[in-house]
Amino acid sequence: MAREGGCLCGAVRYTLASEPAMSMACHCTHCQKQSGTSFSLIVAVPESDIEITGEVQTYEDQGESGNTLQRQFCGKCGSPLFTLVPSAPNMVFIKAGTLDDTSGIAPAVHIWTKSKQEWLDLGDAPQVERNPG
Repeated sequence: MAREGGCLCGAVRYTLASEPAMSMACHCTHCQKQSGTSFSLIVAVPESDIEITGEVQTYEDQGESGNTLQRQFCGKCGSPLFTLVPSAPNMVFIKAGTLDDTSGIAPAVHIWTKSKQEWLDLGDAPQVERNPG
């Protein structure tokens, strides 16, 4: 079943040819700032399995790991959409909230938990204090 999604204003749309390969909640301070909330729920798909229409803008960020990554967003409404990471060059990390249907999406792992909000209970999902990639 293909999933679809896009930005708030609809200028950028995407279609996934496969179900996400993984899902995670990132608690790094940069995802907190970009999302404006306590973490970012992310799904990953192979780059070959996503078709994007519309134009994205790119912000080059230096993550907490020290690695440069590309954060892509809609230039019209500002919705964060995709992240490209050098340690996973063939994957696209998608902000899960931009999917039209988020049913069945839950974090399989929590990453960068060293900077998670103190009040947040992560339940039983595996937790990684730092992400080496």
